[in-house]
Amino acid sequence: MANIQWAIDPTHSEVQFKVKHLMITTVTGYFKKFDAVVETETEDFATAKKIEFTADIDSIDTNNEQRDTHLKSADFFNAEEHSQLRFVGNRYEGSGDEAKLHGDLTIRGITNPITLNVEFGGMVVDPYGQTKAGFTVTGKISRKEFGLTWNAVTEAGSVVVSDDIRILSEIQLVKQAVAETV
Repeated sequence: MANIQWAIDPTHSEVQFKVKHLMITTVTGYFKKFDAVVETETEDFATAKKIEFTADIDSIDTNNEQRDTHLKSADFFNAEEHSQLRFVGNRYEGSGDEAKLHGDLTIRGITNPITLNVEFGGMVVDPYGQTKAGFTVTGKISRKEFGLTWNAVTEAGSVVVSDDIRILSEIQLVKQAVAETV
């Protein structure tokens, strides 16, 4: 039986995160360089055999160069020693429009299990004959569980950066050639 390979379409995908600043506003950041590989038994993603995602820490962009440099430093992601974050899915639960994706997220060399919400946008053949599948992936993690512990306190006692990080990704996958299983 042959498995279907899927690759990310980076021009039609985005990976962002949101975090509260001073607990009154939300700052949005993006990873500009990322990759994903998915392998399924059929075109139903509930048959996923492999789901792997990586993002380059040096590609982080929050629309503020000073903040981006701080995020790449040892205070946060420590890009010099840990150049990528990695997610390896181990179970896609559900079918149709709503699903849960369970897997292991590694940031700064620390791996923790997480569960992401997946909204399946559908599948379509584009004008060039490529089969594409679209997903909205959301979730929330505790940054401190991944060693991202830097913070400061204002004079009034408020924290500068929230522990909760919201993940929001728009992912478009492109069906690749069929691979034979051994």
